[in-house]
Amino acid sequence: MNKDQIEGKFTELSGKIKETWGRLSDDDVALYEGKRDQFFGKLQTTYGIAKEDAQKRLDELEKSCGWKLGSGSTDKAA
Repeated sequence: MNKDQIEGKFTELSGKIKETWGRLSDDDVALYEGKRDQFFGKLQTTYGIAKEDAQKRLDELEKSCGWKLGSGSTDKAA
């Protein structure tokens, strides 16, 4: 997968995250890429959901986009 394809998939996933959790700011969504623990903390404080529930929902969104970052990983792969 080339850089443009990766960026496109990330943009698509970011959009789905915003659709799912609309109260998150763009800065909150940006945490997903590099600071997943902080991202999940933001979901917990904003929506009152458990980290495990947020992870499950995020895994579903990643799969729907053909994107899998992996738990705690910063490597992007399709």
